[in-house]
Amino acid sequence: MRDVIYSMSTSLDGYIAGPDGDFDWGGPDPEVFQHFTDEIRQVDVHLLGRRLYETMLYWEDPDNAASFDEGERAWADLWNPLPKVVFSTTLTQVQGAARLATGGVVAEIEKLKAEPGEGLIAIGGATLAAEAAAHDLIDEYRVMVYPVLVGGGVSYFAQHGRHVDLELVESRVFPTDVVYHRHRVVR
Repeated sequence: MRDVIYSMSTSLDGYIAGPDGDFDWGGPDPEVFQHFTDEIRQVDVHLLGRRLYETMLYWEDPDNAASFDEGERAWADLWNPLPKVVFSTTLTQVQGAARLATGGVVAEIEKLKAEPGEGLIAIGGATLAAEAAAHDLIDEYRVMVYPVLVGGGVSYFAQHGRHVDLELVESRVFPTDVVYHRHRVVR
């Protein structure tokens, strides 16, 4: 059965976006970007909420693609054809390799896990991840921690009073002091 991962960048104080929705503090670092490109190669399907889906449309815009460097082109070449499931109560259509979710997060994950395949099921976005975590559906947490305090915003971890034991699988420090942690849920 395929694993479900929640992989996002976060500030040191635990936010994936600051108070104004800004996340440019996770600025360009070629080695970190390459890490995310390598990670997306392992993913079979990506689950996203509306806001993240709309943010990621940047990579599918031909006007943006004209200015991509080699690393960005490599990312876009992997991201654009990747099947995506978008959870939204306001969108009526999506584009490219995306489809709108037909059920809730739990139903979609259970359906995807039952399908054949070895690649990962990735969740992007704190709201979706919180719902999946509440139902014990996340197998790994992958956190890219940036050396910045943003003081508030969208938290990486939902605060639902849950206790989850984790095992450190991998840790890496990048030259820009960004730290990657990969933790597996202990069941």
